[in-house]
Amino acid sequence: MLLRVPPGAPAALKVLAAAGAAPAPVRPHLGDPAEGPELELDSGTVLFSANAICQYFYLCRGEEPTDLTTQWLEWEATELQPAVVAALYLRLVQGRAGPDALGLLQHLLAHLEQHLARSGTAHLAGDAVSVADVVVWGSLFPVLQDDTSLPSELQVLRSWFRAMSLWEPCRDAAALLPEAPRELRAHLARRPPPLPTPQGARGGVPAGRGRLAGAGAARRSPGSPQDEEGPERAPSDADVAAAVEMWARGPAALPPPRQPRAPVLPVEGERNVLITSALPYVNNVPHLGNIIGCVLSADTFARYCRLRNWNTLFVCGTDEYGTATETRALEEGLSPQQLCDRYHALHADIYTWFRISFDHFGRTTTPQQTRIAQDIFQRLLARGFLLQDTLEQLRCESCGRYLADRFVEGTCPFCAYAEARGDQCDRCGKLINAVELKDPRCKVCRGTPTVTPTQHLFLDLPKLEGRLEAWLERTWAAGDWTANARHITRTWLRDGLKPRCITRDLTWGTPVPLDGFRDKVFYVWFDAPIGYLSITADYTEHWERWWKNPQQVELYNFMAKDNVPFHSVVFPCSLLGADDNYTLVNHLIATEYLNYEDGKFSKSRGVGVFGDMAKDTGIPADVWRFYLLYLRPEGQDSAFSWADLLLKNNSELLNNLGNFINRAGMFVCKFFGGVVPAMALTPEDQRLLARVTLEVRQYHQLMEKVRIRDALRCVLSISRHGNQYIQVNEPWKRIKGDERDRQRAGTVTGVAVNVAAALGALLQPFVPGVSAAIQAQLRIPPERCGLGPGLTCTLPAGHRVGTVSPLFQKLEPEQVEALRQRFGGGQVSGAQAKQPPPASAPPPAPTAAAAPGDPKLIQELTEQVAKQGTLVRQLKAAQVEKAQVDAQVAKLLELKQQLALAEGRSPEVPKGKRKK
Repeated sequence: MLLRVPPGAPAALKVLAAAGAAPAPVRPHLGDPAEGPELELDSGTVLFSANAICQYFYLCRGEEPTDLTTQWLEWEATELQPAVVAALYLRLVQGRAGPDALGLLQHLLAHLEQHLARSGTAHLAGDAVSVADVVVWGSLFPVLQDDTSLPSELQVLRSWFRAMSLWEPCRDAAALLPEAPRELRAHLARRPPPLPTPQGARGGVPAGRGRLAGAGAARRSPGSPQDEEGPERAPSDADVAAAVEMWARGPAALPPPRQPRAPVLPVEGERNVLITSALPYVNNVPHLGNIIGCVLSADTFARYCRLRNWNTLFVCGTDEYGTATETRALEEGLSPQQLCDRYHALHADIYTWFRISFDHFGRTTTPQQTRIAQDIFQRLLARGFLLQDTLEQLRCESCGRYLADRFVEGTCPFCAYAEARGDQCDRCGKLINAVELKDPRCKVCRGTPTVTPTQHLFLDLPKLEGRLEAWLERTWAAGDWTANARHITRTWLRDGLKPRCITRDLTWGTPVPLDGFRDKVFYVWFDAPIGYLSITADYTEHWERWWKNPQQVELYNFMAKDNVPFHSVVFPCSLLGADDNYTLVNHLIATEYLNYEDGKFSKSRGVGVFGDMAKDTGIPADVWRFYLLYLRPEGQDSAFSWADLLLKNNSELLNNLGNFINRAGMFVCKFFGGVVPAMALTPEDQRLLARVTLEVRQYHQLMEKVRIRDALRCVLSISRHGNQYIQVNEPWKRIKGDERDRQRAGTVTGVAVNVAAALGALLQPFVPGVSAAIQAQLRIPPERCGLGPGLTCTLPAGHRVGTVSPLFQKLEPEQVEALRQRFGGGQVSGAQAKQPPPASAPPPAPTAAAAPGDPKLIQELTEQVAKQGTLVRQLKAAQVEKAQVDAQVAKLLELKQQLALAEGRSPEVPKGKRKK
C-alpha cells in the first residue's frame, strides 16, 4: 500500500501516527496530494478520508471499531477539527496570541478532561491506546505542541496528552514533520478563512445545538450527558433572510396532503419507502426495551416519511413458528395454534395502545408464508446453494424424538453458565450448537439425551460469500446502516462464513418440500425474515411490486442489535441465492439495549414494565412514547428510570413543551378574543424565525439519517426558544400598554402561536396524540398540518383558534414511587392476570351441578384430574416458572376435592396444612 501525505495538511499528523501503529511498516510519501492524505491499497482502492485511513490501519492490527471509538471519530471530525482549523488560522495566519486560539478550544478541552476523569481509564476508549486517541491527539498537537500549553486545571488531560506525545508512533510522526508550523501556515493561507467558531464551542451537546460553522450536522460527543446544553451559533444574515422568505410564503411552503391509497403500492417517480420492524416472537409479551428497539422506532420513522409525503408502507407481525412456541404452548397447556392466536391478539392490542401505525400487522402462520418460503427454498436448491449433511443432534429416547434447541439446556461451553439454552447462552450471548453443551438435559423429562446423527439441509453461505460482500460494499456506500450493524456484520465476515443449517426436527413450522426431509420444518431464522414478504402478501396480492422491485423501493429494517446477523448475512444470502430480483435492505437500523433501572427486564422475576402493563399505570401512551424515544439507545445501552421519567415529564413535557404551546394559545384566546392578531416583524422576531428554521432543518437531517433521539431534542429546543421569546417580550404586560405596546404584544402572540402550530407537525412522529390535540385546539386545517422545510406562517392574522387546554399532567413523586415499587419485582403481568384458564384445564365444574354419586359427574371429574395431573407433571419437567406450576397444582387439588365430594368421600387436606 502507498500512503501519500501533504505535510501542511492539518490531518497529516494523525495519519502518520496511525501508520506508525500499523502491524506492517507503511512508508509514507510526503508531498502531494494538495488537499489531504490518500492511502492507495494493494487492490487499487484509494481512501481519501483521514479518519477512514486511521481506522483502516487499526483494522489491520485486528482492532475492530467500537461504538465509542466511532463516536469519538465523529466528534473529532464534526466538532474538534473545525475548531482546531479556526484556532490554527488565528495563530499562524493572523498572528493572534496563543490564548486567543486556545479560547476557541476551551469547552472542547474541558469535555475531554471531564470524560477522562469520569471514565477512570487511561485513554479515551479504554485502558489501551485506540484509534480515537491517535485521531484526537493528532488534531490537538499542532495547536498545543506540548502539555504545558494546557491550562493547569486540566490535569487529567495534560497527563493523557503527555503520554500520547511520548508514545513511539506519535513521537515518530511529529519528528517526520519538523517544518509543520510553516507548512501549515502556507496551507491555511491558500484556503478561504474558516467561518467563525463561537466562543462557546463545546464537547457534548445534543445534535442541533451549538453547531460549529462549516462543520455540518453536529454529533453528540462520546460520553457526554444526554441533556447537556450548550451555546448556539447565532443565525447569519443569510439565515435570517431565508427564514423571513420562508415565513412569508405561508401555507404554500407546506406539501399538499397525500391522498390515502389502499393498498399502498409503489409509484413510479416517487420515493417509495418500505419499512419493516423485527417480527416479535408471538409467545413473549414485549417489554419497553422490545418496544423501543423495533416497533416504536420504526413507527416514528414511518410517520415522518408520511409527513414528507413519501409513499410509505410499514409492515410487521408476529413470528409464530419454531421451538419457542412449542415450548410455551406446553407450559400453558395449549396447542401451538391456540397459543399463537391468543398472543397475536395480545401483541396487536399492545401496539394499538402505543399508537403504532402499521399499514398491516400480520403473522407468519399463513398459506402465503408457506408458498413464498418454499419457493425461495426451491430456487436455492435448483441453483446449488443448499447442502445435505449429517448433523449430530441430541435425541431423547424417553420422549422418542430429536430435541430442538429450546428443549435442551446444559452448561455453556464458553462461560460455564449452568442453564444455557441449546441455541444461545443468555449470559455470554454466544450462539451454541446443542451438542456443544456440557451435561445436556431434556427440558421435558429431565433425562440425559444422546448424540445421534440425522440428515439436515444447510444454506451454503461460503458459496454465497462473494455475492454478499459485493452487495454489502454497494449498500454501505449508499445506505445508512448504524455503526453497530456494520460492526456486527464485519465480525461475522471476518473469519469467513460457514454453512448454516436451515431445517429442524419439529412439527410446528413451514414444511420442507423435499423427499427425505418432509418430516422436518424450516429453521425459524431461515423462515422468519421471509415473514416480511408473506405479511405483505397477506396485505396485498401485488406484494411483489414491493419485494421484487429494488430499482424503485428503499427498504428500511428496524431491530435490536441481536437480530443484525440474520438480517445482514443470512437473509440477504437467501435472497441473493434465490436470484429473483428481490428487494434487499438499504438501511439497517439497529439499537443497543434498553435496561430497567439498575438491571434487566425480567418477566419471571416481575421486574420492569411490559407492554400489557403500561396502560394500567395511568400514564398516557404518548408520555411513554416520548420517554422511550428520548432514551432511545442509539449509540450505547441506556436505562429506564422512574425518577428520570418523572423529571422528563415534568420538565420537558409539562414545563417546556406544554407550557409554551399552552401559553401561546391562551394569549390568543385571552388577549385577542381567540383570533390570531396582525404581526409586524422586527429584527428580533426575524432572528427567532431563523433559529427555529435552523432547528427544523437540523431535525430533517437527523430524521433522514434515522437519528430519532437527537431529532426529538431539536423539537424541544424550538419550544425553549419559544418560551424565552415570550419571557423576554412579556406580552401579558405589553397588552396593557399604549398602542405600540399592544401591537408588539400582538406580533409576539402571533409568532408564538405559529411556532406552536409548527411544533404540532414536528411532534407528530413522536407523540401523535399530542400532535392531534395541538392541531385541534388551534383549529389547524388538514391542508396546513404538513411538515415544511422551515417555519412558515400557517396561522395568518384573522385565523380563529379553538379552546386551549393543558396537554400534559404533572407526575407526583408519590405516584411514581408507587409505580417503581410495583414494578420492582413480583408483579403479575396483565396477560397473566387476564388470560383464560389453559384449554386442558377448564374451570372446575360447580359441585352443586349434580348430587354426590352421580356417575356422569364422577367420570367427568376423573378425566379432568388425570388431564390436569399430566399438565402439572409436564410443567415440572420443563422447569417453568414456579408461580405457573403452583397455579396449576392448586387447580389439580381443587379438582381432586370436587371428585372426593362427588364420590361421597371427605376431601383430603393438603399435606403441610393438616390440623394438629
